[in-house]
Amino acid sequence: MRIAILDDYQNVATDLADFEGLATELNAELTVFTEHLGHDDATVCAVLKGFDVIVAMRERTPFPASRFELLPQLKLLVTTGRRNGAIDLEAAAAHGVVVSHTGYVPTDAVEHTWALILAAARRLDVELFSSQNPRSEAEPWQTSFGMGLSGKTLGVYGLGNLGSKVAKVGLAFGMRVIAYSQNLTKARATEVGVELVSEAELFATSDIVTVHLKLSERSTGVIGAKQLAWMRPESILVNTSRSRIVQTDALIAALENELLYLAALDVFDTEPLPANDRLLNTRGVIATPHIGYVTIEQFSMFYRDAAEDIRAWATDSPIRVLS
Repeated sequence: MRIAILDDYQNVATDLADFEGLATELNAELTVFTEHLGHDDATVCAVLKGFDVIVAMRERTPFPASRFELLPQLKLLVTTGRRNGAIDLEAAAAHGVVVSHTGYVPTDAVEHTWALILAAARRLDVELFSSQNPRSEAEPWQTSFGMGLSGKTLGVYGLGNLGSKVAKVGLAFGMRVIAYSQNLTKARATEVGVELVSEAELFATSDIVTVHLKLSERSTGVIGAKQLAWMRPESILVNTSRSRIVQTDALIAALENELLYLAALDVFDTEPLPANDRLLNTRGVIATPHIGYVTIEQFSMFYRDAAEDIRAWATDSPIRVLS
């Protein structure tokens, strides 16, 4: 048996779970990939051909139908987290591949959303300086004004599990919190303690709009030029959900035309983000490399559960199976 662990960028998988002991127990060969394999089907599958078990880190390496066709030996695919929109479950089943998942701590993403909100509101992107690059006397000591949050309006686009937790932090800051999504009811908004508004009002009146929708056929591209044009020049858009919910070209155009002040992003259409990506050269972008879920507590759970999934499958008793 051959086991592959993908996209272990921090090189911690074998420290956080006893994969080496598991490999010995199962008489398996273990390979850990610490760098991204790329986006080309042929290239990725040429590397992974021959593996019986693959552990995928969230959606870093997608598994569409085309990849299952090129990986005939694959029998178990473990995805970290409770769901993975980048895996074609129907194709997996058609090729006899069991797909198991792990636990997930949603509060990490909530915390990172607020890290980005605060970084944008206080312009930490321009005010931080590094001890490795000491400030010179010629450089200005202060260059911007921050935005105080108390009394401001937070617009939450999607009031599910994550959105509702983000909303409650906004309330704790003394913000007016409003919310919208296509299926959001007044009763649900009242339960969370926020105000239900129309889509237009959310974008037009919010000082900060934060996106918390699940990516689906209906939500893909749901925020485009029309919605961004409703925003005010001093407002901020935060997206820690999925990049394709917001149309990237429309966002770039809106920032370049100063329809909004800043966009704080943790998710991108292509990851890792290419060095020459247009977003990196766009005014008003604050970006982090999809680290909303990257905490030691989260990864400890991911890898521990992944090892349990492999052991259970190897004894013909698969657990946490996605269907």
